[in-house]
Amino acid sequence: MFLVTKWFGIFLCDEHRILEKTLMPKDADAIAEKLAIMQRGGVLPEEAALAEGRVKLNVVDRRQASLGKPALFDSSFIKAEDYGFTQEIMHDAMIKLGKLRTSEPMPRDKSAVQAVRSLDDLIESTNIMNERLHEWYGMHFPELADYAKDKRYAELVARYGERDGIIEELDIELESIGSEFDEDDMRAVMDLADQLCMTYELRERTEEYVSSIIEDICPNLCALVGGPLTARLISLAGGLERLASLPSSTIQMLGAEKAMFRHLRSGKKPPKHGVIYQYPGVHRAPYWQRGNIARALAGKISIAAKIDQYGGDFRGDDLVKEIEARIEDIKRRYPDPPKKPQNGKKGKQRPKKKNNGKNERFSKRTGQ
Repeated sequence: MFLVTKWFGIFLCDEHRILEKTLMPKDADAIAEKLAIMQRGGVLPEEAALAEGRVKLNVVDRRQASLGKPALFDSSFIKAEDYGFTQEIMHDAMIKLGKLRTSEPMPRDKSAVQAVRSLDDLIESTNIMNERLHEWYGMHFPELADYAKDKRYAELVARYGERDGIIEELDIELESIGSEFDEDDMRAVMDLADQLCMTYELRERTEEYVSSIIEDICPNLCALVGGPLTARLISLAGGLERLASLPSSTIQMLGAEKAMFRHLRSGKKPPKHGVIYQYPGVHRAPYWQRGNIARALAGKISIAAKIDQYGGDFRGDDLVKEIEARIEDIKRRYPDPPKKPQNGKKGKQRPKKKNNGKNERFSKRTGQ
């Protein structure tokens, strides 16, 4: 028997016959609420009632795996109009469903994804603006780049503008080789520096927000790889739920999609790791050990993500000890780099074909 759920009812079928059924109420709001439960992965009470007591029951939707064995079934013969459900009812129910789902509370990991991407935009903006400020103000005071960096550089330019005030603030003695700026030009440079300072402050606040939200929703992942890398992984995966559902081989390659497609397209060497290269145990290891370490780390990340997603107990400390022990084992087993092929030749040489006397007979016949 097969348990089939349509938007207008739940049906218990045997091949092409309907044995039992429970129809949805002909009310758009009620239908939308039940469809929302289904989209969240829940099982309807009507489904559980029809499945009760059935020993060999197949279900069409994996969401119903707790009720029976998932299997394929062609249910196209079950039509809504046969039970008095019109297209207008379906249209109203879908509109209600859309409004209902969009008004639901957003999971915090979705906010984390947007915050990380916002942080990436701010980092790119600060880098571009910082480069522009150095190039522009460097015509007036090129030596300042040796005494101040990044935010400090922007703060000095925004506060003083003229190099005499900056020299006094830094308490240094030097004679600049820069050119003089008009008053309007200096004001424009100071405005750019002031805008850059505000962007740096927004970037710092966003970083603090990302760290706080990541530590709250992903304690195991943060303990394993740290907050910044956890945020990157969740952002690349599109959310904690999807990260928890990915196989470890895919987690290992997150962030290396371009290199992987280049390998598939042109046959170049495949990447060994993606963004998890930022993990100290990976990027500090010799090149011939990184692939094995990245593979082991991806497996632990997969476990930590599943624990965080499904509300398991904290196991971050145990995972850290396990990955550290695995890294030490890899270093012990592979202390030396692999040997390169001799004479610069890669791979096995093709064996020479046997003559079987053919060349000798050809030489006698041709006189060569």
